[in-house]
This record gives sequence, C-alpha cells and structure tokens, in this order.
Amino acid sequence: MNLARLASEAGARGAPVRAGLIGAGKFGSMFLSQVPTIRGLAVTAIADLDVERARSACRAVGWDGDRIAGTAFVEDGAVLAARDDVDVVIEATGNPRAGIAHARAALAAGKHVVMVNVEADVLVGPALAREAARAGVVYSMAYGDQPALVAEMVDWARAAGFHVAAAGKGTKYLPAYHEVTPRDVWAHYGLSPEEAAAAGMNPQMFNSFLDGTKSAIEMVAIANACGLSVPSGGLAFPPCGVDDLAHVMRPRALGGQLEGRGMVETVSSLERDGRPVYRDLRWGVYVVLEAPNDYAAGCFRQYGLPTDATGRFAAMYKPFHLIGLELSISVLSAALRHEATGTSREMRGTVAAVAKRDLKAGEVLDGEGGYTVWGKALPIEAAADALPIGLAHRVALKRDVPRGEVVRMGDVALETDAVLDLYRSCIPT
Repeated sequence: MNLARLASEAGARGAPVRAGLIGAGKFGSMFLSQVPTIRGLAVTAIADLDVERARSACRAVGWDGDRIAGTAFVEDGAVLAARDDVDVVIEATGNPRAGIAHARAALAAGKHVVMVNVEADVLVGPALAREAARAGVVYSMAYGDQPALVAEMVDWARAAGFHVAAAGKGTKYLPAYHEVTPRDVWAHYGLSPEEAAAAGMNPQMFNSFLDGTKSAIEMVAIANACGLSVPSGGLAFPPCGVDDLAHVMRPRALGGQLEGRGMVETVSSLERDGRPVYRDLRWGVYVVLEAPNDYAAGCFRQYGLPTDATGRFAAMYKPFHLIGLELSISVLSAALRHEATGTSREMRGTVAAVAKRDLKAGEVLDGEGGYTVWGKALPIEAAADALPIGLAHRVALKRDVPRGEVVRMGDVALETDAVLDLYRSCIPT
C-alpha cells in the first residue's frame, strides 16, 4: 500500500523507474496516457513497427512536445530491450512469437518484464518465469488486465485463510459466437464495418474477444499462475450475475455448476436465449471463497456477506477492469518491490485450436480470432498433443479436420523451432 510513495521517493532521488514499451496499440496507449501524472515513472523508449504511429499515439493521449522529443522511438523490440536506459520492458504487441522473443531478449539483458501479451504467456509463461528467476529479475502479468486482477484476488483470499472455490471473469457469450469470423463480427458489437474501420478497430482482434478465444487464454493464464484447474470439457460460460456467483460457482455436488473446487471459469452476461443477465459481470472479475470452518462461516453471516444457501460460499468481485490505465502498478511493483503482479508458475492448461468449420487438408490456419479456428481452454494433461492457438498461425493442415474438433499437433505441418521447444518444456511429464 505504499507503491506511490516509493515511486515518488525514487523520482525525488533522481532515479525514476524507466520503462520501455513494445507495442503502442490500445493497451499501450492507455498506459502512456497515465505516465505524465505518475511521479517517479518515466517512459524512456517506445518500440513499434510503425514509429510514426507510436509518436501519433503519444500525441493522441496528451503528451507534450518535450516529452515526445525526450523519448527514443525504435522499430525493433529487441533493440529496446537492450537499452541501458530501460529498467522494465513492457511487451504489448499481442503477437505470441514476437512477445516471446522480446521477453527473452529483455530477460537476457537483466530487465524486468511485464507481459501484457497473454497469448505469449499461456504458451510459454512458466519457462519465461524460470528464465527470469535465473536472471534475478521479475516476470509479471500486467495489472489492469483480468488475469493479474484475478491473481491478486486469489492471493488475497488465500492469505486471509479462505479456500478458493472458483475464480475468473465475465464476458458477453453465446454458444454461436465460437463460429463468428472477422467478416460478421461487427454486427455483434453494434457497429458497421465502416464505423469500426474509422475507429481503427482490428476485426480479427475484436473477434477473438467474442468467439471465446480470449476468455480461454485469460482463464488458462489464471490457472497457470494460481494453481487452479481448467474444466475438463472447456469453459462452460454459465450465465450468472454478481448476486448469484456464490450459488452458481460452487461444486455440482453442492448445487452449483462446477465439476469441483478450485476451478477457473468465465461467466456470461447473456442468458442462453440472448436476454441480459441481471447485474452482470461483463467487464469485471471475481473470486468465490469457501469458509474453512464453521466459525468463519458464522462471521460471513454476522457481517452481512451474501452467501449461498449453505452459508459457506461467498463471492468478492470487481465490476470493472481498466486495462492499460492500471498497468503502472505492475511496472512500479517489479522495479521497486521486486514483486510480480501475478506470474505463470506451472502449466495447468492449454488453449487448443478448434475448427470453426469443416477444414480441408492444405488449408492454412489463421490463428486467434480468424476464420478457421477458435481457442478452447483444456487441462494440459488431456490436451498435451493439441495444437495451441498461439502456434495455429500460418501453418497448413495435413489432413481434414471436422468442425468442432480439436486440431492436433500431428494435423499440421509445424516446423520445430525454439518456441515449440519452449512450449514442450512447459508440459509436465
């Protein structure tokens, strides 16, 4: 609870935390908008494939000419990672292969890494965390994004002595969304293609939010960081409002919808017939607590905490997350406390590529949010041979894959490389 003070003191000493940002998209721009009002934090370098776009982003969020002129702009993230004036590298490209390369370059250079790129984290996060530990630096989830916020809530619950029955987030979901493509995504957002284009919105990226892939990625990231379990059949997306979390997100044996305790799950803001859920959690995160004893359960009741019918399960939630506006918490925590805001520890799950339609041998997969596959969260022990969504990009199928079937490693012409080797090193044997 003293992070702002530590940052202010660092600034007063003339030693502000120096961050380097790779990827000046929406997440990065939200972070940049906050930097001028945070004492003790400086962005010394920004890397983007389009340097002028990065400068424009700085102007758009309100940076003045002097701040822009005092910042280095480069095209290559690895070059940024090697700079002497960078203490913390923020990887925000969204490209898993690029993100892994940038993170490894930063760790090799002795820099802390804040991984906004959850796509990269669910692919090889435990391996990157091990590399960070060997280098004596921090590898961290990005505060403001749902995985880090959930990891914080899980840690709070366990530190207070509660059992964690479930943890996750909310989203807008219907089963039909799994087959939505970038061609028809904007209708589900209430936008025309022209309006989306004018706003600079990428249809494939926004489709990954809708078709279930992003939720799978984030839930697996939470499972890997918190030692929670991934549902054996994938996420169920049960409709659930905040008042019903303690009832719905508990084991089936007790009347809930989970197959056991300690699960990750995403709740839907829509009923299956499309009606809105009352007091939905579309933008928020949650943790469901289980009282460890009768005395604690009694305290739930005495202090007005809403519970399930047994009185032993209760929910805590945040109704929102502020994305890049909160990212500085991770940057400052890594540099000033040498502490991650959540970090991947073990491979509990993977995000398997699933055919959106009947796919034919010779077709080339187009990855997350595209026309060919969507990502399904599965326990790693049941899906070690599944093709991860992070590797399902620009690879050709060697056989037909029916609609709804998981694509296997052996189904694609996948060349062995460092990323694949790193992924395999994370799979428990």
